[in-house]
Amino acid sequence: MDDFSSKDLKSILHSKRANIYYLEMCRVMQKDGRVLYLTEGKKERVYWNIPIANTTVILLGTGTSITQAAMRMLVSAGVLVGFSGGGGTPLLAGCDVAWLSPQSEYRPTEYVQGWMSFWFDKRKRLQVAKLFQQKRIAYMQRVWLKDRDLKSEGFSMDDADIQKALLKFSEKIDLCADVTKLLLLEAQMTKSFYKIAANRTKADGFVRDHAQNDDANAFLNHGNYLAYGLAASTLWVLGIPHGFAVMHGKTRRGALVFDVADLIKDTLILPWAFICAKERATEQEFRQQCLQNFSKHKALDFMFDTVKEISLSGDQ
Repeated sequence: MDDFSSKDLKSILHSKRANIYYLEMCRVMQKDGRVLYLTEGKKERVYWNIPIANTTVILLGTGTSITQAAMRMLVSAGVLVGFSGGGGTPLLAGCDVAWLSPQSEYRPTEYVQGWMSFWFDKRKRLQVAKLFQQKRIAYMQRVWLKDRDLKSEGFSMDDADIQKALLKFSEKIDLCADVTKLLLLEAQMTKSFYKIAANRTKADGFVRDHAQNDDANAFLNHGNYLAYGLAASTLWVLGIPHGFAVMHGKTRRGALVFDVADLIKDTLILPWAFICAKERATEQEFRQQCLQNFSKHKALDFMFDTVKEISLSGDQ
């Protein structure tokens, strides 16, 4: 088969791309005009194709390497590459994935200019942080109201404890006088949903701990980093630097990634981490469930729409 250039690839909007890859124990390389990863067994070596035109993020875990030629092709297709620990999460708690963003001088400027129009005003930045939380609630209500699989597992918007948790959070958002209080309120809401999920799945004694190796905690870590990949890709495409957070630590270089990822984490990652832990699913099965939900509920579109809406509203 003849080689082809990345220029021959048909462009797919990032908000419509379907694939996120986590790879470990393999070599990523360019071969015959394609990006492949090579796995080596005792008796055979197998090449697997990566459809880069339809890929958003590639996470490289333990035992991986990547060639310069492969990286060049990934960059030309606008694919973000991240290095992580085993299972898509850091080797050490609190260590962030190192994102390698494609280099381009042609990112749009309108969104970062809109973002900057309010970001230096502490009061306006707080209002945007509150808007992020309201968007987060609305997304959960929309998804949990219609997702039959979640309803069958006991996660339904008709349930009193879920309604109470969301109502309590929503009512208190506007009362927060600063970001510190908003962060505390957000942590309390997430903790309440951990309790709800643990009750639904009979995960008695669950405690959220990033360093623990039980399935629920491990799946939460893994799923969250998939969400971080989507958020990082959203911000890169729109040309907004990751450091201009509205809620998370202003001294953290990638804090805006966490803000954007929070839009979907409680809705799509949290319940399935507990459900898959209850069903003793493998890491790969959980990851596939997350990716299906991202596509099913248009998580990437939602991130793009939210960030664009806020950016274009400027300082209004």
